[in-house]
Amino acid sequence: MQDLFSIRGKIALVTGGTRGIGLMIARGFAEAGARVYVSSRKAEACAETAAALSKNGECVGLAADLQSEAECLRLAQEIASRESELHILVNNAGTNWGAPLAEFPESGWDKVLNLNLKGPFFLTRALLPQLEKASRPGDPARVLNVGSIDGLSVPALETYSYSASKAALHHMTRVLARKLAPRITVNAIAPGPFESKMMAATLDQFRDVIVAGCPMGRIGEPEDMAGVAIYLASRAGAYLTGTVIPVDGGISTTR
Repeated sequence: MQDLFSIRGKIALVTGGTRGIGLMIARGFAEAGARVYVSSRKAEACAETAAALSKNGECVGLAADLQSEAECLRLAQEIASRESELHILVNNAGTNWGAPLAEFPESGWDKVLNLNLKGPFFLTRALLPQLEKASRPGDPARVLNVGSIDGLSVPALETYSYSASKAALHHMTRVLARKLAPRITVNAIAPGPFESKMMAATLDQFRDVIVAGCPMGRIGEPEDMAGVAIYLASRAGAYLTGTVIPVDGGISTTR
């Protein structure tokens, strides 16, 4: 039981790991003893995050723009050149776009779907050899997709491509879970309101309303996100696959 929630010694890649939800997960993994790779579009942000997290763990930054299959393949090759195994892949890199229905641009649709949905699919596929090698009897490799509660219910804001991409990501999680079991589990985390750059404008305008509508009466803390990710990545979560777990203080489950 002492090792049930341990991820010490595991190797993880967290995309979009330099800020927001991704940084919360990456920091939790590093401080729990995993060797963590973080990726984002900006090399400087990767280097700064790696330096910060390496003070209390082990972290390496790798720049990548995961909107294209080519970049997903390049990042996978970079990982493969450094590691023969990958125990945990967190597909977190994502973006948002808001505009009225009549004005919603094609560019806002394509950018969001490319990064939020196409990227996780092609990166997961490209890293299957390393994930397969990391699998052990009773302790499969793990893919964690970061969705959203906006993919579980209709959001108040006009973020058409974002909510559609997250709902699709949740279902892709189930499809891949069946395909890749039993050697790899695939689960999704559906965050509610957390402090992040993506949520900053919304929280500035609607924080009091959001908190009032949350049964737990608060915004999510970094430990809330790290905790569920560590659970899914540890032996404790080895029998879960194809799940979508809302981490939202009860907003989506009691609405």
